[in-house]
Amino acid sequence: MKLIVQRVSEASCTVDNHITGKIGKGFMVLVGFGLMDDEQIIEKMAVKLSKLRIFEDEDGKINRSIFDVDGKILSISQFTLYADCKKGNRPSFTDALGGEKAKAFYSYFNECLRKLGIETEEGIFGADMKIALLNDGPVTIVLDSEVLW
Repeated sequence: MKLIVQRVSEASCTVDNHITGKIGKGFMVLVGFGLMDDEQIIEKMAVKLSKLRIFEDEDGKINRSIFDVDGKILSISQFTLYADCKKGNRPSFTDALGGEKAKAFYSYFNECLRKLGIETEEGIFGADMKIALLNDGPVTIVLDSEVLW
């Protein structure tokens, strides 16, 4: 499982001219699943994300979590995080989990975040989404379950 976490002042997702999710201060998270992912990895990644301390404290150090700043999450499914560009110029996505299982994992991940107490907005799995965000910092962090555990 891979997450690209961007600290934002605001972010939104629009599908067919309809806003499906919108947040103020928090994280805009691109979420991708690999073939080896399971519910246990998803739960661990949700907890890791919830504890990530990348908001500034009163001394200007990145030391505060999303809970500390009453932040929200905009979660966007993104299978292209598993693009393999080793051969040629056209990415291969053979390592990306797709279909109904990936859709179920995406829903489960968002529910895990909500159970942790984080207000979580979503994109629409598999849709052509337009993402707007105001990156704060900028601060962008990559979380990869294959590297973390």
